[in-house]
Amino acid sequence: MRSAEDGSATVLGVVLVCLLTTVALVSAVVAGVLVGQRRAAAAADLAALAAAEALGRGAATTSSGVDACGQASRVSHANAATMTGCLVEGSEVVVEVAVEVRSFFGAALTVPGRARAGRVDQPVTAPGGLGP
Repeated sequence: MRSAEDGSATVLGVVLVCLLTTVALVSAVVAGVLVGQRRAAAAADLAALAAAEALGRGAATTSSGVDACGQASRVSHANAATMTGCLVEGSEVVVEVAVEVRSFFGAALTVPGRARAGRVDQPVTAPGGLGP
């Protein structure tokens, strides 16, 4: 004789497996976006530093910043990012990049990154007088 509860553990097991699969897929997508954000931040940092170094050599002292921004574009491209903006403000440069991240489902997500860098005219010392 069968009771009314026969098979209820199977249904509960299927529901739990579906729930765990959904959590795993969402976690994979979120992890991919976080990795993309770190890649975009790193590419923006490196591009801004390259542009600031070019400014330090006198590559672009005008507001257009063509040479410094060109260097930033090359560095961002080498880091698998697309430069979406570059602005030279005196001795500082602001670089914006975008990195395309493929999600688990094949959709492309664009993750932005932004960094600012400038020339260093004198040695930087850490707080408390430590450093070079």
